[in-house]
Amino acid sequence: MALPTAAYSVRLRVRLDNVPGALGRLAVAIGEGGANIVALHGFEAKGPFLDEDVVINCADASHIERVRELITGLDGVEILEFADRTFEMHAGGKIHVLATVPIIDRDDLSMAYTPGVARVCTAIAVDKERVHDLTIKKNTVAIVTDGTAVLGLGDIGPEASLPVMEGKALLFKSFADVDAFPVCIDTSADETPDDKVRAIVETVCRIAPVYGGINLEDIAAPACFEVEAQLRERLDIPVFHDDQHGTAVVTLAALQNSLKLVGKRMEDLTVVISGAGAAGVAIAKILMAAGVQDVVACDSRGAITGDRDDLNSAKREFAAVTNPRGISGALADVLPGADVFVGVSGPDLLTADDLRKMASDPIVFAMANPDPEIRPEEAEGLAAVMATGRSDYPNQINNVLAFPGIFRGALDAGATEITEGMKVAAAEAIAAAVPADELTPENIVPSVFDRTVVELVAAAVAGAAVTDGVCR
Repeated sequence: MALPTAAYSVRLRVRLDNVPGALGRLAVAIGEGGANIVALHGFEAKGPFLDEDVVINCADASHIERVRELITGLDGVEILEFADRTFEMHAGGKIHVLATVPIIDRDDLSMAYTPGVARVCTAIAVDKERVHDLTIKKNTVAIVTDGTAVLGLGDIGPEASLPVMEGKALLFKSFADVDAFPVCIDTSADETPDDKVRAIVETVCRIAPVYGGINLEDIAAPACFEVEAQLRERLDIPVFHDDQHGTAVVTLAALQNSLKLVGKRMEDLTVVISGAGAAGVAIAKILMAAGVQDVVACDSRGAITGDRDDLNSAKREFAAVTNPRGISGALADVLPGADVFVGVSGPDLLTADDLRKMASDPIVFAMANPDPEIRPEEAEGLAAVMATGRSDYPNQINNVLAFPGIFRGALDAGATEITEGMKVAAAEAIAAAVPADELTPENIVPSVFDRTVVELVAAAVAGAAVTDGVCR
């Protein structure tokens, strides 16, 4: 069974018989059920009873229910409240709007709204560039999705995607002080792929005057490629598809530091990527730009090769620049001898035997969310470096290391786009955030809570924007 995690955290309010050993029996039952007690928030004696607040972590939703049944069956234990802490955190949403200026009297009102605001409107009408300085546009990003490729959940629609987009906005604000807001677009299920692209592009272009940047999120391939390309062409503000480029930036940073540990070079690597969607394609491109010469990508039908007749346009372009040896077969067939595995696909696709067939000191980045291609417990002792996309394991390859600093730097520099040079600069800054004397197989990327990362990335990105000549 997977390890308990805060993603499946439960808050218990229990009433125990006020006798010796009652709390101990509860703790033993929780432990024997495979859950982990992470907090005791105090108790209150009420005559013959003892009320206790307990926080436990479980492994998944079914595990929560099994633990609940165990506790319910205990003598002398009554469950007063049983609450899923993750759902409690999301109740009512995770973000809101705050005023940046006070409105205390008539003078404040006259400046913030009528009649004074008309002067500011007129100034922008005369010179549209002033909108970047006189409105929220200077520090605001739209998080755009149609809900067709959310996490590892697939096409769940715009409404169901909203908690993820809210979370993204929360991270933007918490880590980089960027104001971001979800824009979840309803593309009808019976629309053609071209219609979906057109709907997203037109919607974003029409609302773009409000925003200083566009963060594309959880849009299924191949539509996401066309959406990004069209928006980059039509808009004069940064457009960044985080599933593609954010993931790629952090992956490159993690690989750069991993190679320092195993003593290998980019140009000598054989890399196998599981997943040929947005993230897989972007990762392959940035790794090849960094010097990797042998990349083989697999989708659900096996290795991407030029002779396959079932490839969409994006995969055909991909096939033309990858798989130089022309190998074919399923993932298990192409993995033997590989130095690096990068997973951006789905859960439980690899086994311990697969890892044993890789090259010496294999590097394994199993980044599928919420469940990786192989769990670290199964890879223990086999992978020289192991990373996932999860926060409850070491080496979380998490986009939050990239996108807040990238947008912070782009907005500060007044950039009109995100260039390849800016992405590479971001990767190098993330890698450099781990000091050489702290680099270990369990520490190849900085913590997402290391607030210096945003500063380093922002500075590197802003400098690259100046170098690349894309500042407003």
